[in-house]
Amino acid sequence: MRTLRSNLVKLRTDSGLTRKELAGNLGISEISVRKIEEGTRNPSPRMAKKFALYYKRGLDDLFPDIFLIRYDTKRNIKSP
Repeated sequence: MRTLRSNLVKLRTDSGLTRKELAGNLGISEISVRKIEEGTRNPSPRMAKKFALYYKRGLDDLFPDIFLIRYDTKRNIKSP
């Protein structure tokens, strides 16, 4: 899952934000940001929406492993 969430890290770093700053902007904990970026925790639908609105991106773009229907999460590959 780590490579799937690398887009979140890139968006944050490209914006010049630390995890702490992003967490403050989203109204969530820094630990939550870290775990979501690392892929060790899935965001709740409400939290995922906060990320999507903040970055002005779709949920399937930010979290393809949980919001992309054609994604096989067991094998970490896209279905044909």
